[in-house]
Amino acid sequence: MTRESSASPLIFGGDALSPRAALPVLPPLALYIHIPWCVRKCPYCDFNSHTASPVLPEEEYVDALLADLDQDLHAVYGRELSSIFFGGGTPSLFSADSLGRLLKGVEQRIPFASDIEITLEANPGTFEQDKFVAYRKLGINRLSIGIQSFQQEKLEALGRIHNGDEAVRAAGMARQAGFDNFNLDLMHGLPNQSLDDALADLRTAIALKPTHLSWYQLTLEPNTVFWNQPPTLPEDDTLWDIQEAGQALLAEHGYAQYEVSAYALPGRPARHNLNYWSFGDFIGIGAGAHGKLSHPDGRIIRTWKTRLPKDYLNPAKSFQAGEKALGNDEMPFEFLMNALRLTEGVESRLYPERTGMTLESLAEGRREAEQSGLLQVEPSRLVATERGQLFLNDLLQKFLT
Repeated sequence: MTRESSASPLIFGGDALSPRAALPVLPPLALYIHIPWCVRKCPYCDFNSHTASPVLPEEEYVDALLADLDQDLHAVYGRELSSIFFGGGTPSLFSADSLGRLLKGVEQRIPFASDIEITLEANPGTFEQDKFVAYRKLGINRLSIGIQSFQQEKLEALGRIHNGDEAVRAAGMARQAGFDNFNLDLMHGLPNQSLDDALADLRTAIALKPTHLSWYQLTLEPNTVFWNQPPTLPEDDTLWDIQEAGQALLAEHGYAQYEVSAYALPGRPARHNLNYWSFGDFIGIGAGAHGKLSHPDGRIIRTWKTRLPKDYLNPAKSFQAGEKALGNDEMPFEFLMNALRLTEGVESRLYPERTGMTLESLAEGRREAEQSGLLQVEPSRLVATERGQLFLNDLLQKFLT
């Protein structure tokens, strides 16, 4: 696609983007790399993932990723990467050689921060000890392991390719490979799940001593098998009991909730995700990847890449499928739908720093949200109340124009 000149008005919703204050300091910069292939598509998954063929086009895809990144470099010259996240799909299907060539190519183009966090998503069914030792030697220093459950009945219902024993072994292999920082991804509210079932999963996960736990409720998303063929899910009362008891158990073992569904030991929140939630910048490369980049003149541009792997790998087609400039009228919602996911919110000053807009542009929605008991009356911070966390959509509606 053809980019509009930065001297031209950026159009969104039919109106030229209104003037906005220049950004005094650009936010931290991250890189998201999407690897779209999985061994098998799970019935609940609405991510851009595709069943892998027996031989993956690793070399061609790495070439495409680097060419894709080259097209975004003009917007980030002079900046460094604070984090990288390999998401999918199942990135651990790729060899260490391929990921090593990719990381080397990225670092040649954009310098890495000295303490960069590099996360790789992995599934227990793809764990091989030698491969993960090699990943660690590449500089990948954090894993996110997709467990979902340790119970065979639940894993089968979710279409997972691993069993409970493999899930336990995966955590052990991660530690043996040198990963002292890893997340376990766990779901609750599973088909026919009881409170005891959910807490048993959580206790097993805690016993593996991860530094971070993503613990979230299964939801039925459009364009998934579960959407068209809904399983029997727990009643609302059971879901509430699971949520309350699970949060108490996590707190008892030192896992502090810092986001709607994220819990971490002290000093171990996911820096990459914190950057998303605090309206930081990120380049997105790979099939279907999204990005968000701020410019010194106050423009903030969201981009998205070609979704289908075969199109992404087609030299005749563009990597970028679209872009849009965020308008002033949508900036409050765009900022707060991320920031208010954090249990401690953000400092109020971050809003003008990251958006180029004044705090006054939030005033009406803020007043209504405070009066509704959804937002704390705290001038120096933007933070949801406990009730606001539970009814986050209602809270964000206050900031929709």
